[in-house]
Amino acid sequence: MSELLITFAKIFGMKKIYHLSSCSTCVRIIKELKPDSKVILQDIKTECITEKQLDDMKYLAGSYEALFSKRAMKYKALGLKEKSLTEADFKTYILSEYTFLKRPVIMVNEEIFIGNSKSTIEKAKIHF
Repeated sequence: MSELLITFAKIFGMKKIYHLSSCSTCVRIIKELKPDSKVILQDIKTECITEKQLDDMKYLAGSYEALFSKRAMKYKALGLKEKSLTEADFKTYILSEYTFLKRPVIMVNEEIFIGNSKSTIEKAKIHF
């Protein structure tokens, strides 16, 4: 995400939620946040994350690993738990399989909130 895009997000109040519509936790969180019509909701199962979107998330999060779900069933099934993954690996896996993105990812202006922990959602609510 470029500095220009961050400035744009601050001025115009960008709000976006990357979620999975079949995930009851994501559905519950979205109901809690009560997004208005200006919030962009992207169901990552039906609309794949682009490399640019993931790079923007990484810019705000600081790493691809912060966006990677180690609780995904495929994480254990593929034996990734036993491997030492690099940032490039985390990026590749997230782009190849939507279940590897920790969800929801909530972007509000230049802030990012990753995952469904109570504290993360409470912080997102303040910015929402």
